[in-house]
Amino acid sequence: MTDLEKRKIHFVSLGCPKNRVDTEVRLGVSDGAGYELVADAAQANVIVVNTCGFVEAAKQESIDTIFELADWKQKGRCETLVVAGCLSQRYSTELANEMPEVDHFLGSSDMLKLGEVLRSDDAHKASRMLVGNPAEYVYKQTDPRRLSGAHHSAYVKIAEGCSRKCSFCAIPSFRGTQRSRPIEDVVAEVERLCANGTVEINLVSQDTIAYGRDLAGDVNLPGLLRALLDVRQLRWLRLFYLYPQQMDEALLDVLAGGGKLVPYVDVPFQHVTDRMLKIMRRGYNAARQREFIDKLRSRVPGLFMRSAFIVGHPGETDEDFAALVDFVKASELDHVGVFRYSHEEGTHSGTLEELVAPKLIERRARELMKAQKAVSKRRLKSLIGRELDVLVEGESDESELLLIGRHAGQAPEVDGRVHLINGSAQPGEIHRVKITHAADYDLVGDLSLGQDDPLQPSAAELANAKTPAAKSRRLRIVS
Repeated sequence: MTDLEKRKIHFVSLGCPKNRVDTEVRLGVSDGAGYELVADAAQANVIVVNTCGFVEAAKQESIDTIFELADWKQKGRCETLVVAGCLSQRYSTELANEMPEVDHFLGSSDMLKLGEVLRSDDAHKASRMLVGNPAEYVYKQTDPRRLSGAHHSAYVKIAEGCSRKCSFCAIPSFRGTQRSRPIEDVVAEVERLCANGTVEINLVSQDTIAYGRDLAGDVNLPGLLRALLDVRQLRWLRLFYLYPQQMDEALLDVLAGGGKLVPYVDVPFQHVTDRMLKIMRRGYNAARQREFIDKLRSRVPGLFMRSAFIVGHPGETDEDFAALVDFVKASELDHVGVFRYSHEEGTHSGTLEELVAPKLIERRARELMKAQKAVSKRRLKSLIGRELDVLVEGESDESELLLIGRHAGQAPEVDGRVHLINGSAQPGEIHRVKITHAADYDLVGDLSLGQDDPLQPSAAELANAKTPAAKSRRLRIVS
């Protein structure tokens, strides 16, 4: 097949970073099938939508996106529309009945089955329904994967599924119970990514703190972190989604060690009162939650913390919500995400009767974000005058005269940014920057401080690099 004859494919990825990794595996599958990636759906022979099925708003966005892209079967070049991911896994029969425009359905763990679709022909037509059992799949570093964005930062999924039984969450029902990857498999992937220019690795899973508990032997998160910190070309290692249970000393020791492991944790608390934590079946109480925060802050210098909360869960009273607002004001979290409660069939919360009115849920969400906005502004203002290491992302989308980046306390996509002035730099470089101004969520930093000494790998390290093997949450994959 010549380049002129190459069939073209377009991807849209919805939902969380874990979903993005799945999309990147499918992108690798399409590379292996000889397809050319295009940014314009109108030019694609095949369109793949990787859906999210977590909450009602995400499900609706997925449905709207499917119908939007289905139009290209009438007015574009598209011959094949593929719907994949969590929504497809969760509602495969319903979607198949209601969406005749869709040619193939793949589930949340059917990344490799995309190859059957892309290699099918009139004589060997792939099945329309390719939704398998997610419990039978664990991502491996040998699976094909192509990063969908800039190569200096990458997500690495360390486990599939979740074994928690939170009352509001349906994820275990369509992602399966937790299946951790072996340490050596994760390390091999990180080594390959870093050899190919990645300097920041972001570890993700549904329940990161429980990593390894499903594996035989003494496999755990501290052991994985220690192994990854030995990857020479790695510069930043970041942890997402630590379930707020008792923090063991081994993990605290690793987090307190600093170095490549940035002082940043993402801990989804969801609520703060004993009553609501019990209704949500979180498995801990408010005292344990505060102990968790205190231990982290006392042991990890300069810690930045992100969390998420649900407002309007059935049974949430005015008093419960007031306690949540007080907690956000007092705990001084750096970043907070707020979810409006979403009724999910098949969950315990979906059977509860003490419902909160939608208008009240919306009002509570706005009030909580207002409280956090004041906290964020105050926290960022305290950084003025400090010198921070900043990972340069590239040119600002606001002005070609500005660069943007992130310091260690800002995770990709979900947190604020540092707008860089007075200097030049390349994406993927880490520079020492002096913070000069602060806004509600973003910072301004003077890049000139580190112009003569970018914190980059030495020439020897680059020379000895191993040869690599052959962004809303709605992300159109364009590179």
